[in-house]
Amino acid sequence: MRHQPDQTNTITFLGTAGARFMVSKQLAASGGIWLNLDGTQLLLDPGPGTIVQYNKRKLNAEKLAAIILSHRHLDHSGDVNVMVEAMTNGGFNRHGKFYAPADALNEEPVIFSYLKSYIEGIEVLEAGKSYTIGEVTFSTPVRHQHSVETYGIFFQTKERRFAYIADTLYFEDLSKHYQSELLIINTVFVKPLPPIQHLAIPDAARIITEIKPKAAILTHYGMHVWQANPGKIAEELTQQTGVKVIAARDGMIFDLVKLEEI
Repeated sequence: MRHQPDQTNTITFLGTAGARFMVSKQLAASGGIWLNLDGTQLLLDPGPGTIVQYNKRKLNAEKLAAIILSHRHLDHSGDVNVMVEAMTNGGFNRHGKFYAPADALNEEPVIFSYLKSYIEGIEVLEAGKSYTIGEVTFSTPVRHQHSVETYGIFFQTKERRFAYIADTLYFEDLSKHYQSELLIINTVFVKPLPPIQHLAIPDAARIITEIKPKAAILTHYGMHVWQANPGKIAEELTQQTGVKVIAARDGMIFDLVKLEEI
């Protein structure tokens, strides 16, 4: 029997793998993030294996109000189509929306044409815009510096504000767009590897220090971060920044009420 978490403000990590080698080897799962916020359920960045992970966690895709894509890369979008099928019960229950940047919808669209009729609509993500679905408002404050059109997402519920900092090269003023009490940071590298446009551990430390949230969660690990032990990295960042830093694990559920205890 399928069920949902009792809490109405939870973040479930269906996978913590980032970039091609972690995903292709499945050293960690790559299922994205499932949000249950004030009764509105959202799926963020359904990478390869989301269909397996959400079933494993006994979640109910037909309860999803929307699927949100930060960008078109395979490790974020690989299971978009199968999750649209799951969300709509194979098209027999037309509902839900799909949010994605324009370049994920134009040439080589990430969503199959026949599935577009299964959902209520598609909305294009743009810098500086806000969107409302159910009881949740989210915004895409700034375009990231990445090889395709990419946006981080700032979520606002009735009582909580938190941010998902998707793939990007660190750039000046990045932090000012994500002032919140909780940060989820895609952290691919141990050290910056220019010109590759991903955040590294020193970048995460700088962002956390600049924003000073109540807590930060690292996820979307690259191979070198995985080998260096994300848990140990999180402990070191906690000591360095004075902010509680958590290393996400596959299947981890973070209850936003915990922010009151930090």
